[in-house]
Amino acid sequence: MEFQSCPAPFNLAAHALHHASDLGDKSALEIMHADRTEVWSYAQIEAAVRGIGTGLLGLGLAPGSRVLLRLGNSAAFPLAYLGAIAAGFVPVPTAAALTEAEITRMAALVAPALVVADAGIALPDCVAPVLPAADLMAMQHLAPCAYEMGDPDRLAYIVFTSGTSGRALAVQHAQRALWARGMMHQGWEGLGPTDRLLHAGAMNWTFTLGSGLLDPWVNGATALVPAPGTAAGDLGALAARHGATILAGAPGIFRQMLKSILPPLPALRHGLAAGEALAPALRRQWQDVTGTDLHEALGMTECSTFISGSPKRPAPEGASGFAQTGRQIAVLDANGAPLPQGQPGVLAVHRSDPGLMLGYLGAETETASRFQGDWFVTGDLVEETPEGALRHLGRADDILNPGGFRVAPQEVEAAMATCPGLTDCAVTEVEVATGTRILACAYLGTAEEPALAAHANTHLARYKQPRLWVRLDHLPRNANLKLNRRALRAALQDAHDDQA
Repeated sequence: MEFQSCPAPFNLAAHALHHASDLGDKSALEIMHADRTEVWSYAQIEAAVRGIGTGLLGLGLAPGSRVLLRLGNSAAFPLAYLGAIAAGFVPVPTAAALTEAEITRMAALVAPALVVADAGIALPDCVAPVLPAADLMAMQHLAPCAYEMGDPDRLAYIVFTSGTSGRALAVQHAQRALWARGMMHQGWEGLGPTDRLLHAGAMNWTFTLGSGLLDPWVNGATALVPAPGTAAGDLGALAARHGATILAGAPGIFRQMLKSILPPLPALRHGLAAGEALAPALRRQWQDVTGTDLHEALGMTECSTFISGSPKRPAPEGASGFAQTGRQIAVLDANGAPLPQGQPGVLAVHRSDPGLMLGYLGAETETASRFQGDWFVTGDLVEETPEGALRHLGRADDILNPGGFRVAPQEVEAAMATCPGLTDCAVTEVEVATGTRILACAYLGTAEEPALAAHANTHLARYKQPRLWVRLDHLPRNANLKLNRRALRAALQDAHDDQA
């Protein structure tokens, strides 16, 4: 089925808040603190966004100037983001946890004309002036700016890839990116105007910014945001207290919630998981405990989500889901030719997809390398099931090669997840001698090595069985509980070297 083209002229911020004039006092954003709730209505959000747009215009920034956001999980984040876009500037959201050295490297690439910052968050060493968040928020009371309307293909914002497996790249997205998310509102989220969606991730993460804020507002729903410092184990109580109908986060969030005593969640309809593979065992456990389903989505910073399960069409067990209505996808071989159903290959999205990035900033070679003819190659290894669903086999750059055998770590992790006494695990490879690598498994729980090895022997081919087992207190994850495979490999290599 064809997806309707983005209208022109278009402005991302105007589309995000197109319900504001009709919904007025309805709650758009609720920031949930332990002792209070900060509530923003649709009318307040739009007035603040357009007032901030006026304030930024008053600073004399040139059209299209880049505004680097160094903000935490507060209302200032989405207001600055949308305010910049409303006025014709290009916001650059970044993670608050980045160090001065890290954000300085990013700033050197994007060359911001302005930095908007909360107190206590590392600033880049660059020439751009710094606007304190308090001064930005004071702009909300200014007269509203006009939305800067124009070509849907023009640049709207820049966001960095997570960099969990290598160098972070600056992804340039067009204004039409938000329009394209319309394919996932029912193709994944099952989102409507009566929903109250609680997202547990940091606002700078594209999953949170999109599914946690912009998608609820496009649909006239309410976005629920935990206050900074909220523990994953407390999310169940917050969801119950605030009547959350949808929960969203990385699989690790749901795993942490299940470790606590979840209260009854009578309003909850389902959960949304993305950021890394959802283990079938975790999905089943969530279903057993809550009576609701978890719907996984497969996507990336460059194109958001395009494969997913949904309330209307749940994914078969072990699969990520189906191509969303309107998406053109293919499974390609090494030469870029489409493969028949059932044969594993690299997932690709057609270059005409309206949600696809404009390209990597300052990285033309990397941009060109992602395209094969009419296809944008995602780097995800998948195979199509008889039902037409896609089973995720891991990232091409995650594939391990111990002893000359190609092994997807996610396949080993899924097999080990059913081992009694193991609560979480992650697999990588370590070098035990020059040119010799073995599989290593980091795990949490009470299981002992003999039981782990026996379980692996039962469920995995010999070449897929880990040879090194390392019990850790926690797996290395980023602020959104997404596994950092690069840090995992370094930690297990160090563990082996210490034992050698």
